[in-house]
Amino acid sequence: MMRIQPVILAGGTGTRLWPLSRELYPKQLLCLTGGQSLLQTTLIRVSLLPNILPPLIVVGEEHRFLTRSQVEELNCFPDYCLLLEPLGKDTAPAVCGAALYARQRAKEDILLLILPADHLIAKPDEFVRAVERAQEQAAQGRLATFGIVPDRPETGYGYIRRGEHDTVQSFVEKPDLETAKQYLADGKYLWNSGMFAFPADVLLAELRTHAPDILRCMETAVEKGRSDSVFFRFDEAAMQQSPAKSIDYALMEKTANAVVTEADFGWSDIGSWSALHEVAEKDAQGNAVSGDVLLEDVHNCLIRSEHTLVAAVGLRDTLVVETADAVLIAPMNRAQDIKKIVSTLKQAGRQEFRTHRTVYRPWGSYTTLEMQERFQIKRITVTPGAKLSLQMHHHRYEHWIVVRGTAKVERGGEQFLLRENESTYIPLGTAHRLENPGVIPVELIEVQMGSYLGEDDIVRLDDQYGRMPS
Repeated sequence: MMRIQPVILAGGTGTRLWPLSRELYPKQLLCLTGGQSLLQTTLIRVSLLPNILPPLIVVGEEHRFLTRSQVEELNCFPDYCLLLEPLGKDTAPAVCGAALYARQRAKEDILLLILPADHLIAKPDEFVRAVERAQEQAAQGRLATFGIVPDRPETGYGYIRRGEHDTVQSFVEKPDLETAKQYLADGKYLWNSGMFAFPADVLLAELRTHAPDILRCMETAVEKGRSDSVFFRFDEAAMQQSPAKSIDYALMEKTANAVVTEADFGWSDIGSWSALHEVAEKDAQGNAVSGDVLLEDVHNCLIRSEHTLVAAVGLRDTLVVETADAVLIAPMNRAQDIKKIVSTLKQAGRQEFRTHRTVYRPWGSYTTLEMQERFQIKRITVTPGAKLSLQMHHHRYEHWIVVRGTAKVERGGEQFLLRENESTYIPLGTAHRLENPGVIPVELIEVQMGSYLGEDDIVRLDDQYGRMPS
């Protein structure tokens, strides 16, 4: 049996889970159903499989440090690789690039197990058994897709119509309710999970037939790609030329070599707040509650508080999600329409679609506490042993006040330590750096003042994380 090469697709933003999911802090990195993120639970599930190679995780450039932090926090895989996409091109280029990268490293035939990072699977033992069945199908040179046994007429998922001997007869788009009821009664339709098992050589041969333009571009993107620690960057210029297509559309709907592996392992793609409500633990009134929440005569609701007390009275079938800078209120049956709010925010040039008030960096995080036209106040947290880039600004001055730990400051040509309740001033145009030499996090308050306070007024002079100059 071929060894399994897990390929975790960790791109995307999950707009239907706004305001918790943002462009810079997407769904797969959120803890929605427990103390671990969806990405972490996916990796834990993969670790249960026998005979596997270290996972390849395909992720966007902007999420690389958060993803690395979450992977290493688990300590499941001492050896892994993050394949960095310089831009999103849907799943076909991502899968193709991962296959090419894996094939050039492997000295044997391998089975690519393609898994989205943001799915929930309630029965991991059944997942392992389903992968074993897919392995048997793939060993016959087939392209296997996992089809979920439906338990209700669902309009939010695509379907697979199964033919004789588990062949894929057709892929079907998301149906209306009446059609979904017909599919459920028919018994030959399975939900399309977006999970696959492909022999690497068979996949590449099929792509050469059905998607040669994608294969050609990604061959160049891998050939010209660059390794950096646990990262491998696909070449941006080559990937830019690739068509943006899903693996379903580019290959699976065209090949005559597709089979479906029936799976019943408690699957959900958690594609909306209503989907999360379905799988979440509920109280006796059917409410899924998280955070500091008080309820009075509330039934069948999802209410989530991230920062402040949320009190609700007399609600039915309603979503309430509170974050530091946005509150969502919607009927449960309109959960799919939340992406329209995100589109409106983008068109208006607002930042609430893109980031939270707390922004994560490879050295720690910062939280915007106050923002005005000519000044803003941030709380900066630097993890032990980490340091910011050596940088300067053209338009702003900064004041730093340490409130916890000991900070090492480089300013101009001098270096010195700042302890709790000590402060310093960074003049405009002065090269400076902040470092945490201690064993506890450093927290400081930063007051910025100037004519322009955007994050793009950062000129990086040196950076241990390999970030490009801003």
